[in-house]
Amino acid sequence: MTLLDLRDRLLETGLPVYHYFTHAEADKYIIWAEDSEGNSGHADNRKTTQILQGTIDYFTKTEYDSNFDLIQEKLNTSDIAWKLNSVQHEEETGFIHYEWLWEMI
Repeated sequence: MTLLDLRDRLLETGLPVYHYFTHAEADKYIIWAEDSEGNSGHADNRKTTQILQGTIDYFTKTEYDSNFDLIQEKLNTSDIAWKLNSVQHEEETGFIHYEWLWEMI
């Protein structure tokens, strides 16, 4: 699984998908980004395995939005580790904000 594979898997949801930030705000959209390194492997003074970590954020104004399940289905069929990190209601914008953390080799 590569970063572009992850992007393509998210695009399969049919939702607008952005990398790092949105270019235009919609009613529902995904922002994803790689942002750090996880517990990577090291031996003989060099990196043997690099684990990339990142986030997937889904913004919606629809309560009980079925896209929540669709995004998790796409993550389950990808070769990555992931967890739902937080769900928040943003008072200023009215969006429900779901955040997943992911890791991949």
